[in-house]
Amino acid sequence: MVDEKDVDLNDFLAFMSRKGLNTTAQRRAIAAAFFDLPGHHTLEEFYQHVAKSNPDIGQTTVYRTLKLLCDAGLAVESHFSDGVARYEVAGPESHHDHLVCLGCGKILEIIDQRIEKLQRELAEQSGFTLSGHVHNLYGLCADCRGTQRQ
Repeated sequence: MVDEKDVDLNDFLAFMSRKGLNTTAQRRAIAAAFFDLPGHHTLEEFYQHVAKSNPDIGQTTVYRTLKLLCDAGLAVESHFSDGVARYEVAGPESHHDHLVCLGCGKILEIIDQRIEKLQRELAEQSGFTLSGHVHNLYGLCADCRGTQRQ
């Protein structure tokens, strides 16, 4: 059985080859670490993750590799209410929306085909053909709501 992370890494290496870019050991290590870390991470959080196993890799190299992963369509850069870029793995069927807590910053992924269908219908009614969208819902998570009541 082929590991999905290996497929993603191979896709990244193929992208680098098509673009005529060097596939250095550092870029390979950064990409492998990225595909191994689920969730939404800031550059600093991801850099700290990489630095644990590869302390010689600089933050600029991590940032540039993240940008290459985005260019390859294998990573998504998102901006939530705090304006900080966060990165997550993107896959061919990985579209999802987000619930974002304004209290603690927790981000939950939500997938609901009813929302997707309604968005397509609204776009069609307005004469639009969608090429993509970002749907983030902001509020307070249950933990933060409980804290505010005390």
